[in-house]
Amino acid sequence: MHISVVLFTSDLRVHDHPPLRAAVKGADAVVPLFVLDRTIDDIGGTGPNREAFLADCLADLDRQLRDRGGRLVVRAGDLVDEVRAVVEATDADEVHMAAGVSRYAHGRERKLREALAADGRSLHVHDAVVTALPPGAVTPANRDHFAVFTPFHRRWTAQGVRAVLAAPRTVRVPDRVRSHPLPSRSGVKGLSPGLAEGGESVGRAQWKAWLRAGIDRYDTTHDDLAGDATSKLSPHLHFGTLSCAELVRDAGRRTSQGAEDFVRQLCWRDFHHQVLAARPAAADADYRTRGDRWRTRKTARKDIGAWEEGRTGYPIVDAAMRQLLHEGWMHNRGRLLTASFLAKTLYVDWRVGARHFRRLLVDGDIANNQLNWQWVAGTGTDSRPNRVLNPVLQAKRYDPDGAYVRRWVPELGELKGAAVHEPWKLKTSERASYDYPEPIVQLADGLSRFKEARGIE
Repeated sequence: MHISVVLFTSDLRVHDHPPLRAAVKGADAVVPLFVLDRTIDDIGGTGPNREAFLADCLADLDRQLRDRGGRLVVRAGDLVDEVRAVVEATDADEVHMAAGVSRYAHGRERKLREALAADGRSLHVHDAVVTALPPGAVTPANRDHFAVFTPFHRRWTAQGVRAVLAAPRTVRVPDRVRSHPLPSRSGVKGLSPGLAEGGESVGRAQWKAWLRAGIDRYDTTHDDLAGDATSKLSPHLHFGTLSCAELVRDAGRRTSQGAEDFVRQLCWRDFHHQVLAARPAAADADYRTRGDRWRTRKTARKDIGAWEEGRTGYPIVDAAMRQLLHEGWMHNRGRLLTASFLAKTLYVDWRVGARHFRRLLVDGDIANNQLNWQWVAGTGTDSRPNRVLNPVLQAKRYDPDGAYVRRWVPELGELKGAAVHEPWKLKTSERASYDYPEPIVQLADGLSRFKEARGIE
């Protein structure tokens, strides 16, 4: 009897799943396996919000498999040891899994391949499962990756994505393999109270609703902070409950500018993955160093604490940081302006902010989180590394009537219109009636400090 193991990692779905389809097609029985990998915990790859969302995803994946006659096998411990144990218990011939891009993913794949080979088994790694195109599928002449987005986008668009695969109708799982109980969201402490529900079923329903009533307006609504009109699909892409290739295919059938702009954002995701695949050290080290001597948590503890708590005295920054605390998610425009405030106005090491985001974000993907932080900090792929986003101007442009700020900073809720963005301009007697802090830094002072540090005239 020919048995294959499908090792799920960041691809927790049954639709458009190349490893699962290959295993089902080529074997008499399949072991769908997920390992609660303790190494990821040890390197800070999890947080309460992602842990809870993961539990939702695994429960839904198990239901999807049971609907097809199978089930999900869950193990916990060292990933290589647990996979080998399942292979030995079932006498499986091969293991299928999706390719990853991080240093840990590369090392995991190498160790697993070596261990299986020593046991006379094989590992099949499938590309374009986590991303729309595999990293390295398009490259510039004489280089291993694109460092600039625009030419990457042109080549990526011209390349096209692979065909979308249907979910298997039947998944036959051997009886003799044991499983740990599925983890549960109810057992996770420290969750953001407004954390969204996870799982492929939720993700596919959300995608269908977005296609019906959101994507075609995306070009005009995506920066509207109060409108909350983005897809909010990033957690599902992070956990792989949705296929990026399938989203590109579906959106590509539409002719609207909104659909085109949405696909461009999916391309940005692939762009960051191909950068990290080629330069794994960029997860922690400057992609392009600027000689910064950043302030650190030790030297800027008070400012960092105010930023993390949403008490900087700049309402738009505080609103976005409080959204993060409440939902485990933040609007993309909010991510840009809060990151710029920390890295450039406060001149704090981007890694401090990246760690805080990864601790709370349900979509805290190492490629997108770290490289977006580097882009904002000017150490990444931005062609204008010294641009500084003024939070007041950003607020007036993307939250013109202040509705977003009033939603998340209720202590300023009585201030009407754009006045909510500059409470320091109120008369002294009126200002005293609001329990809200003064700005922790003057924007002009922060800009001067940044320019001096970067040697800008």
